[in-house]
Amino acid sequence: RVLIGEAPANFNLAVSKDIPALPQIPVSLPSQLLERRPDIASAERSVIAANANIGVAKAAYYPDLTLSLAGGYSSSTYEDWISLPNRFWSVGPKLAMTLFDGGQRSAEVDRTVASYDETVAKYRQTVLDGFREVENYMVQLKVLADEAVVSNEALEAARESLRLTENQYKAGLIAYLDVVTVQATALSNERTVLTLLQSRLVASVQLIAALGGGWDGQTSLAEKE
Repeated sequence: RVLIGEAPANFNLAVSKDIPALPQIPVSLPSQLLERRPDIASAERSVIAANANIGVAKAAYYPDLTLSLAGGYSSSTYEDWISLPNRFWSVGPKLAMTLFDGGQRSAEVDRTVASYDETVAKYRQTVLDGFREVENYMVQLKVLADEAVVSNEALEAARESLRLTENQYKAGLIAYLDVVTVQATALSNERTVLTLLQSRLVASVQLIAALGGGWDGQTSLAEKE
């Protein structure tokens, strides 16, 4: 619930006695899926905003005024240029501050460019972190799947050994202590298989979160907008 922006109290998990099936993960996943991740989408918007700030800083070089040989007009709107109160007859303090600011506007442009570069670097790092998480979980699932194959084989062997041991006990060939020992081994293998299944389920959920919502809905945030 927290991941989708809702209160945890609104979440109820239905009781189930069945072990959930592992999701079928495609062999390959398009990288565009990561565009849905909130952190990547936010970083992308920050880059766009920082780029716009550069234009705002550069626009400050062009004040709303016009000059003539005899005098000029200073105004923030075009319609007021012809108004008498805005007339001035020399390069006064206001115009001087606009044109000669001691490098303030140049420094502001440099600052916005540096801020943009920083934002781009953060965006790039966020994307790389997203790829890292996805690849780590996919590798983890692959390793766990290989371990599950071996564990299932060991479990089948333990069950067969238990069956043979119980038959030997029923035939009076061995003591019950031997049966208990084999039962403990089979139980240990059962727990190992269940533990691996739990790890695979958790890793699957983590992969879904790392992809920004799984691989079924492959519509990017930009396409939705």
